[in-house]
Amino acid sequence: QVQLVESGGGLVQAGGSLNVSCLTSGRTFDGAAMGWFRQAPGKEREFVAAIRWSDPSTAYADSLKGRFTISRDNAKNSVYLQMNSLKPEDTAVYYCAAAKTYYSVTYAYTAAKNYDYWGQGTQVTVSS
Repeated sequence: QVQLVESGGGLVQAGGSLNVSCLTSGRTFDGAAMGWFRQAPGKEREFVAAIRWSDPSTAYADSLKGRFTISRDNAKNSVYLQMNSLKPEDTAVYYCAAAKTYYSVTYAYTAAKNYDYWGQGTQVTVSS
């Protein structure tokens, strides 16, 4: 069984930064990509960013480009999301997800249905 454990969420003032992490553990996981999604109260889960394990290809939600950066550390089986210039509307539970299937187009990893494992989420709250 693969487990994903997020950490690093918390309360931050508008304009501040936060870095959330996701550690994969359990049986050896030969995954294709990792992604971050978020869900705000009363809203649907939405795509934030994705990154492949085998190459630097990334994908971002258009509205978050320039403020959020996804990265990974293969040796640590971890993926990170650096969030800068945070806004109150970024308040949400942030979920890490892992995809087993390789898609030739990185854009495929913007869809939640293409992920196989999910973490429990970490709360990010941005105060105004």
